[in-house]
Amino acid sequence: MALEPFKESTPLTMGVELELQLVSFSDYDLTASSPDLLHLLAQKPFPGHVTPEITESMIEINSDVHTRHSELLAQLHEVRDTLVDAAERLNIGICGGGTHPFQKWVDRRIFEKPRFKEVSSLYGYLAKQFTVFGQHVHIGTGNGDNALFLLHSLSRYLPHFIALSASSPFVQGGDTLFNSARLNSVFAFPMSGRAPFTLSWDDFANGYFAKMEHTGVIKSMKDFYWDLRPKPEYGTIELRVCDTPLTVERAAALASYLQALCAYLLDRKEEAPAEDDYLVYNYNRFQACRFGLDGTIVHPKTYESLSLREDILTTLRRMDPYAEKLGGGAALNHLMQVTHMGSDAQYLRDQFAASGSVEGIVDAAVQRFRGRR
Repeated sequence: MALEPFKESTPLTMGVELELQLVSFSDYDLTASSPDLLHLLAQKPFPGHVTPEITESMIEINSDVHTRHSELLAQLHEVRDTLVDAAERLNIGICGGGTHPFQKWVDRRIFEKPRFKEVSSLYGYLAKQFTVFGQHVHIGTGNGDNALFLLHSLSRYLPHFIALSASSPFVQGGDTLFNSARLNSVFAFPMSGRAPFTLSWDDFANGYFAKMEHTGVIKSMKDFYWDLRPKPEYGTIELRVCDTPLTVERAAALASYLQALCAYLLDRKEEAPAEDDYLVYNYNRFQACRFGLDGTIVHPKTYESLSLREDILTTLRRMDPYAEKLGGGAALNHLMQVTHMGSDAQYLRDQFAASGSVEGIVDAAVQRFRGRR
């Protein structure tokens, strides 16, 4: 089956997906409560969209399509409050964070949905190990050629989003020394990584995708776990490297930063993307995952070594006029504070130091998601 046509979309519109943890208040481990929670939420209108995820200890929420930061944030506040109220009726907690700090993959249950069962059958234990939690951001691009241009132009900035969203330092009860350990789970899948380099939608759809489909390896765009991928059915690109932040405020800020960056890149003020940009891609990605804001990256055009923190601050200042025009000034101010004060990964490590337990980390994450810390 040929890849569907790239849907027309309004450029620079945005939407957010958040994968969220469901935790028990008795022991702060993950709890297989998504069937009950989804049943409860279905009893009345939901301010967005809520769906199951691959295991029963997680859910995904989707925003509507927005043009301004304030509108997106207002909806995410409403979604959060609705989720918290429903969770309290079930006596469970909901929180962000890219990984649960001590859950065991063997305890997870696959949600009863044909695609999830298919993925579990194909990938074995990797499916349950994929109980990790990310934020995905969609940006409208107008057409397929713009989508591919943005997808490859943004490769240079992906470490920014990894570092700013990092919230997964703990895995299986221990500190990994990574700021974002979640992405290590994603890399285990054969169709992960980055998209092939082409700037032509026709070449991508009728060349690369058609050949991959012919191999039988993939059936649709859902089978690619790329860091950035085009979504022709929505007319968007989808950024997939972010950990789910601990707060909806950060989630909205990250989306608005991406929106401003896309506006800037579409002005064609930077040198055009090229295949050789990817020479340093995996190295830069590792630096952001391992060291977060303290990482050092290599500029893909000049090969200059850059402080990731300073590169983010410089870029945020450069994006300021674009963000102001789009109504995202407050979002960039929020990320400026993150860059100076530290990410969610640092917050979680501080909570562990204060409480002395991994259960204390989860309790702090639940309270932070509610907006109480």
